[in-house]
Amino acid sequence: MTTTSAIKHEGLALDWAAGHGPITGALSATTGAYAVATVGTLAHMPPSWALAVGTVGAIGHTASGLRQKLAARTIGARAASWLLGSGWTTWALATGPLNWTALGSLAVIGVGMGAAARSVGFYEEARELEAIALAERQVARELSADRRAIAAEWVDRVQRVCGITLRVVAVEMWPTNTGFTIDAELPAGGTTYDRIAKENARLSADARLPHGCTAAASPGIDQGRVLIDVTTVNVLAAEVAYPTDYSPLSVHTGIPWGYRTNADAILTYLREQCALVVGPTGSGKTNMVHVILAGFARATDILTWVIDLNAGSAGLPWVRPAMDGSGQGQAVRPGIDWLAASHEEADLMLDAALRIGLYRKRAYQDLMAKANTDLLPVSHEIPQIMLVIDEGAEILVSNEPEKRKLAKKILEVIRMLRAMGIRTVLTALGATGAVLGNVMIRREAKTRVVLTGGATEGMDLSKLFPGGRGLRIEQAPHKGTGFMGTPESPAGLFGTWRILPTQIRDIVHATSDRHPRLDAVSAKAAGADYARRWDHGRTTWISNHEHSLTPPDTSGPAPADRTVGGLNLSAHRDQAPAVTETDGVDAEFERLMSVEFTTAPQPEPEEEAPRRPGLNLSAHRSESGRDAGPGWLPEAVTAIYAAGAEGMKPAAVADLVGKDRKTVRAALRAAAERGELVYRDNGPHSVYVHPDHA
Repeated sequence: MTTTSAIKHEGLALDWAAGHGPITGALSATTGAYAVATVGTLAHMPPSWALAVGTVGAIGHTASGLRQKLAARTIGARAASWLLGSGWTTWALATGPLNWTALGSLAVIGVGMGAAARSVGFYEEARELEAIALAERQVARELSADRRAIAAEWVDRVQRVCGITLRVVAVEMWPTNTGFTIDAELPAGGTTYDRIAKENARLSADARLPHGCTAAASPGIDQGRVLIDVTTVNVLAAEVAYPTDYSPLSVHTGIPWGYRTNADAILTYLREQCALVVGPTGSGKTNMVHVILAGFARATDILTWVIDLNAGSAGLPWVRPAMDGSGQGQAVRPGIDWLAASHEEADLMLDAALRIGLYRKRAYQDLMAKANTDLLPVSHEIPQIMLVIDEGAEILVSNEPEKRKLAKKILEVIRMLRAMGIRTVLTALGATGAVLGNVMIRREAKTRVVLTGGATEGMDLSKLFPGGRGLRIEQAPHKGTGFMGTPESPAGLFGTWRILPTQIRDIVHATSDRHPRLDAVSAKAAGADYARRWDHGRTTWISNHEHSLTPPDTSGPAPADRTVGGLNLSAHRDQAPAVTETDGVDAEFERLMSVEFTTAPQPEPEEEAPRRPGLNLSAHRSESGRDAGPGWLPEAVTAIYAAGAEGMKPAAVADLVGKDRKTVRAALRAAAERGELVYRDNGPHSVYVHPDHA
């Protein structure tokens, strides 16, 4: 086997597989010729043999050069070197090599060979570089031709659809090959990009773009320029997993929440901003909340507090890995710093946040003066607190006393604690006037997300993106897609990553040692409510999965106080189911279970007609035994119950009972005030829903 490794000696390393350069090549050729001439003279070799060998070598190198497509001067130089060398050898064999004339002429030939080899080497290198440059210019010409074609096509299209003549400055093809961006100058006369932005839908249709692809106009580098982002591949149709890069993040450098149609990540900067996430059931809102919590968990200067009055479901996956003790011998901290699943715990959390913010204002005056800023310098040592409140927008507009109490404190946090590093992320089920009626929500939540999932009712994009142009719900029909706008990025289509429970667990473990701890000043202000947030008595409900209801005995006859036929109006039973005491279950768990499975007992009237199989409508009677409402109201309530979660409009109820709409609307409103019905405000689509389906 041939080796290419260098043979090492004490002073010189020789690589016998190395090629020759101009100098070593000429030296090798001349010394070889001199050796052949000397040996041939002593051996009386015929001179013609050397000439024959040189001729064959010249022919062989010429054929090899032609096959390699070398330049003519290179081929000629190599052939001439063979012929000169063989010619000198032939002459030396005939006259003798051992004289000064032979040696001098051989030296001249060697110098000429080296100079020629050096010259043709430079020439071949230049030819190679020129060939590469030529290929690049060819590609550039072809690409430029494509870009010129795109520019001409869209100039005509904008002229045809918008009546504006553009001058295209550049066309940038996206690295993902999913679209391109046109940078164009607007015509003189005060034309703004809005003229094009409001025709985004028509431009997309004129370009015959696939569903989910758009042509969106946005401001350019100055007010006389426009950028038109044209998406040609619907990247939002496919489900994309949350990135496995769990590298550290910061509130100052931005938290990724999703990606645009050009596959660029969207960063949110929440140091001074609040955020609002809107999404109906089935749109991927819960998944979006987990993506937000994942970004906060990766940050080194954020503590996350979560309020979810729906049994804490938004925060449980981020707490369970720490409670399960699955850290392989190492302590695992929860992915969130505090979880509230009840009104009482949420009240404690909000009180602590207000105390922290107000105390920080006094305690950190010297620090802010030293930093010459009116904003608290957030860092790993003094972390920002992000309050994530699931369905928080509904809390702010609720009429329930407990929620109104929470709403007041949430608004105080939003209004007062921006500079002290306490911000909120609220979610909502719909973008309606009833939900977004509070001016402070719209004013402070500059980062806004709408997940549509194809839903159209209750999704008024103009309420969330007043300046948005050409945004249509039909553009985002897939789960986990919608529209997102930030102060740094105008409202536009986006998609969020899919994050699964196993990945949440991985993130909790990967970021456990990264979470900051509440600074001493803030911890002192938060007090015992914060210090004991993970006490057993306040977290038993997380790990206790046994409900406290006594299972019904189905072996015997039905109890006499239970209706046999018709609908089972559990929320209107005249007696609450029996509840057994469970050892180790705290009062919070008992309260949650009672809210979910029982209701307060209804008083029986003094005289009650004999029961018969069917509906038990005793819940619709007042405490005095008289009907709480007109006689047709029980029939209306029964019909609303049968309608399920869809509910019924007042007009439909009026047609059912044969009454005028004004009378029906007044009676239904009174029933809602008594708690017998729930009014779901959705503009012209408002309905009344039974409490069991609300």
